[in-house]
Amino acid sequence: MTFNAAGRDAGVARLLRPVLDGVFGGAPPIGVRAWDGSFTGPADGPVLVLRTPDALRRLVRNPGELGLARAYVTGELDVEGDLMEGLRMVRAAATRLSPRAVAAAVRAVLVLGAAGPPPPAPRSEARLRGRLHTRARDRAAIAHHYDLSNDFYAQLLDPLMVYSCAYWERPDMDLEEAQRAKLDLVCRKLGLRPGMRLLDVGCGWGALAVHAAREYGAQVTGVTLSREQADVARERAAWLPVDIQLRHYRDIRDEPYDAVSSIEMGEHVGRRGYPAFAAALHRLVRPRGRVLVQQMSRGAGAPGGGAFIERYIAPDMHMRPVGETVALLEDAGLEVADVHGLREHYVRTVEEWQATFEARIKEITALVGEETARVWRLYLAGGGLAFEQGRMGVDQILAVRRDASGSSGLPAAREWECP
Repeated sequence: MTFNAAGRDAGVARLLRPVLDGVFGGAPPIGVRAWDGSFTGPADGPVLVLRTPDALRRLVRNPGELGLARAYVTGELDVEGDLMEGLRMVRAAATRLSPRAVAAAVRAVLVLGAAGPPPPAPRSEARLRGRLHTRARDRAAIAHHYDLSNDFYAQLLDPLMVYSCAYWERPDMDLEEAQRAKLDLVCRKLGLRPGMRLLDVGCGWGALAVHAAREYGAQVTGVTLSREQADVARERAAWLPVDIQLRHYRDIRDEPYDAVSSIEMGEHVGRRGYPAFAAALHRLVRPRGRVLVQQMSRGAGAPGGGAFIERYIAPDMHMRPVGETVALLEDAGLEVADVHGLREHYVRTVEEWQATFEARIKEITALVGEETARVWRLYLAGGGLAFEQGRMGVDQILAVRRDASGSSGLPAAREWECP
């Protein structure tokens, strides 16, 4: 059946309208324009554009987040207007399909000829093999995300190349200042002094390692599974007492360290692997030594990650409520001294990344291609919304390994609060 009718509630849009009404429990909150030019819904806000029947095929086979993501990253589905606002509106209004809406969806699919097999998964989707969290699979998962391109991350991030939540000590800070403030906060919480040995697990492009060595006189070992990151970190740390190693955290054996940091790396060790990760943090730090874990979390009733992030951004990642992470660290023998929520700081961090991304979209697309650029636009919008709505959070957890007498060695007052 061919549709040539363009207009409001005509053609393809007319068939889709009962489905949309069922999805949203009433009139759709955003406009929808189909490939034949027909339109339904409000026209004064974001507009969901179905560019080809393939978009509908994907949504029929994977009606949740995965189908939407696949259609979006391939360009079969698009959003005109503010993508984040569109996601916000859809999430606020979406409900479960009623039997009547399901029947309408089946009818629309059959009439429109969208009942066939969906197109293949996009090339940018991760395809990992082997058992979860073997060394080889962990390397592949990290490479999928972090080895995308150093040039890409240099375009997206601040000049320090810090890919984690910043810390706005003052509202007038720019992103680089806020990231430097975060690095300084970590060093203060760890109580770093000249000559102390710091282990940074998941060191990224070396920003914390360089800061701790240059500003606090620490001797730093940084480990990462990303070859691309290690190359940049070594270059940036030249002439400093910093050793960057391409190594899995399980293979670190030159303990004890005076302090250990892990900045947004613990999400990657998996649900089953976290007890061993926490035990390694305890083993690697000396008695009365401090451990600082900055880690993303999920709300108690909210999913951690989701199909899109797990397939396109961070394969095998697992997030849990912050209380569960605290319990796992305590089970490993660490005493948790401080939990510092930074969720609203991440909202602003992502806003800064989004602004940079959009300002440099031509350069970024030239580097990584249109499909990967669309992955990142969707990731930044969806991630920013998750932090804004409290479905995801991020926390700095400061812990200590007590000595044989039970002493933590921590000061009576929080010395790190005032720079």
